[in-house]
Formats: sequence, structure tokens, C-alpha cells
Amino acid sequence: MAEALLEVTDLTKDYRLPRDSLFSPAPVVRALQGVSLTLERGRSLGIVGESGSGKSTLARLVMALEAPTSGTVTLLGRDLHALLPHELREARRDFQMVFQDPYGSLDPRQRVGRIVAEPLPAMSASERHQRVAESLDAVGLRATDADKFPHEFSGGQRQRIAIARALITRPQLIVADEPVSALDVSVQAQVLNLLQDLRARFSMAYLFISHDLAVVDHVCDEVAVMQHGRIVERGAPERLFAQAEHPYTRSLIDAAPHARFQ
Repeated sequence: MAEALLEVTDLTKDYRLPRDSLFSPAPVVRALQGVSLTLERGRSLGIVGESGSGKSTLARLVMALEAPTSGTVTLLGRDLHALLPHELREARRDFQMVFQDPYGSLDPRQRVGRIVAEPLPAMSASERHQRVAESLDAVGLRATDADKFPHEFSGGQRQRIAIARALITRPQLIVADEPVSALDVSVQAQVLNLLQDLRARFSMAYLFISHDLAVVDHVCDEVAVMQHGRIVERGAPERLFAQAEHPYTRSLIDAAPHARFQ
């Protein structure tokens, strides 16, 4: 059996809402309800569900951007939420994130080279320059693009820059939260194919968050379906989309366009 890279165990997350009145207790919404999953090295797991199902909350907790109410997130044997701040900063070289919005996730005031190099630990200028050039080349951009600003690129190119930034530390896990939903349909398949090529080249694992079943069918080895903060079904996409057992999964399939990426 493949070695586990990421283990999520009984993860819950509560959010307190604004009080209805001064004297009433603040209502609590449970965004995650006991989520558990395992992801092996080099594999790709898609997380699908409607808006509000808990997908992005799960991504933020896996990335240790928020703390869980209970449960654990273990990467390479380390409980990420038990690490000290300096230990977490060091651990982050092993896991990076690609966000949904290729426009909002890149600082427009910074040149591309500085944006891509942001996650790197301290190193010499020559080493940093070399790593940036390698990452840009890996996503199909030129080393000279490091001197440009984000506004000089198209949406698809900006997402390639964001992917280059995620690659720069040579991570073992990339969490991709709706990485193509803000892109034109004509560009989506190009970015998805790039992600596939990079996974094969660098043996990375993906946790791939999406509401689009065709996207996860194209990219993922397995799919987990989330509803109301729980995983209600999990399996290979070819099985899940053809023989879904849970009624919520069937409703997602029935509501989705049936065209698949080639």
C-alpha cells in the first residue's frame, strides 16, 4: 500500500455568527463535521460539493491557515496544528496552495520574480534567481517574465505564475482551491493539463477543491463528495460518476453538464 502523505482525522470546525441580540448567545455553525481522509504520495484527491458544503474550509484547515475546533491534520507525520510558528513556517515548504482568483492572489505592486520567490527560505540571490527561472520554465513561462508585473499577463498566464509560486519550494502536496473556475473555458483545459504534467514530472500529491465534476474527472484519481460538512461518498471518478450510491452525489451528477475534458 502507498505511503500516506496527508492524514485528516475527525476534523471539525465551528464558526460563531453575530448575535441576534445583546443578551442572546452567539449562534454557532459547524462547517466541518468529523471529516477524515487519507492522501497518498503522488495521488490526486478531488473534493466536490455545492457552495457551503465545507470544501474551502477543509482546504484552509489542511493548509493550517485556520485552526480546527477539533481533530488533526497530519502531513509527513507532523500534526500541523500542534507545530510552533517557526516549525510551521519550515513545514510549509512541503505543502503549498493555489488559490481560485489569479487576479487577486498576485500582488500587483510586485514583479513576478519576487512573487514566485515569496515562499523560499533564506538563500543567496543567485540561488533564488535560479529557482525562480526553473519554476517559471516548469509552467511554460520564460525566465525573463520574472521582470514583469502581473497586469502584463492574461488570466491563464497569471494562474501559471501562481502555480510557479506553489512549485518553488518543491512541495510534496499542493492544495488547489477552485484553481480554474475564474478562467475562461478555453483556458481551463490548458491549466488542468499543466497540473497533470507537473504531477507526473514532480510526483506531487494534489488536494483538488472544485464544484465542477468534469474538472475532477479530468485531474483526480479519487473523488470525495462533501455535503453539510461531511464526506458522504468517496471513490474513483469512473465508478463514482457512473454508479453513485449516495442520493446527493446523484443529484450533483444530474445537475452537471455531461461534457468531459479531453
